[in-house]
Amino acid sequence: MKIRLMIMMLGAVLTTAPGIFCYSQPNCRLRPSQTLLLYPDGQESDKGLEGASGPCTSNGFTSPETTSKEGNISYISDKARIDLYFPKKPNGQMAIVCPGGGYWIVSSWNEGAYVADWLTSQGITACVVKYRLPNGHNEIPLKDVQNAFRYCRSHAAEWGISQIGIMGFSAGGHLAASASTLYTDETTRPDFSVLIYPVISLEKDITHMGTRENLLGPDKMWNDTDRKVDEYFEAQDRHEELILHYSLENQVTEDTPPTFIAHCTDDTTVPVENSLRYYSRLTGNGVPAEMHIYPTGGHGWGFSSDKFIGKGNDRLAYCRKEFETSLGRWLESLRK
Repeated sequence: MKIRLMIMMLGAVLTTAPGIFCYSQPNCRLRPSQTLLLYPDGQESDKGLEGASGPCTSNGFTSPETTSKEGNISYISDKARIDLYFPKKPNGQMAIVCPGGGYWIVSSWNEGAYVADWLTSQGITACVVKYRLPNGHNEIPLKDVQNAFRYCRSHAAEWGISQIGIMGFSAGGHLAASASTLYTDETTRPDFSVLIYPVISLEKDITHMGTRENLLGPDKMWNDTDRKVDEYFEAQDRHEELILHYSLENQVTEDTPPTFIAHCTDDTTVPVENSLRYYSRLTGNGVPAEMHIYPTGGHGWGFSSDKFIGKGNDRLAYCRKEFETSLGRWLESLRK
């Protein structure tokens, strides 16, 4: 009880600070219990948050961080952070949440705070990661998520947590799938994975090009012919290696964590083929997987239900209850 009180008091201090710790998401009373910077000494330090490794690499942004009226955060760099939400009646599960935004923004309400609101209502502790945006530095977002895992694992016993999984949306789904397949050890391996309309492949015919180019750098950079011939072909080879590496259907193994996938057939931003490929590789490797493909809803519906955005505005309203019930049932099954 004392620990929880201390967390809430610290959270209150942080969330009333100016700038990045401003929480005014509409129609949502939930606020983080605690907000922590992943790298208190900045990006180029060799020191990270307790239990985390130092970033040592900058994403190169010099513009100040900004937040739009829709809660979309741009230019996250030194202030990469995690928001922790503790439910009143925790059930032992925790989800590390990766909002989407094409690796250009972080959708902090629709795919962050509103997700935490639903998770905590289920007794699930939430950690929303406001990760550094890559700006062509492909290793940066995954490093932030893995450091969030390291911190949360180090406090799991204290918080009564026995399972820590990951949940991601769109480009955040690519990040969550990266964490699920490119983990470095048992500490950074998720216990489960929830992927909502995820970008999976970076292959040009089915990927979301904004996600691909923000992660790897624009194609025109790799295709620049104003260089020596051998340098040009080295760049071409390196680009193909990265596309193959981050096309995550190629990284699935029998040790990939159990996975829940949801997508819509009419998603024109991230083709449903991304989820179909990943699901096929999961089942082909004997990984427990459940997938729901809804006929309509498009892209980006997240957890913006009627109570947050008003009746008639939720594109998934016709089956949101079904979606949330299925996800809740699946998560509950993992605890048994």
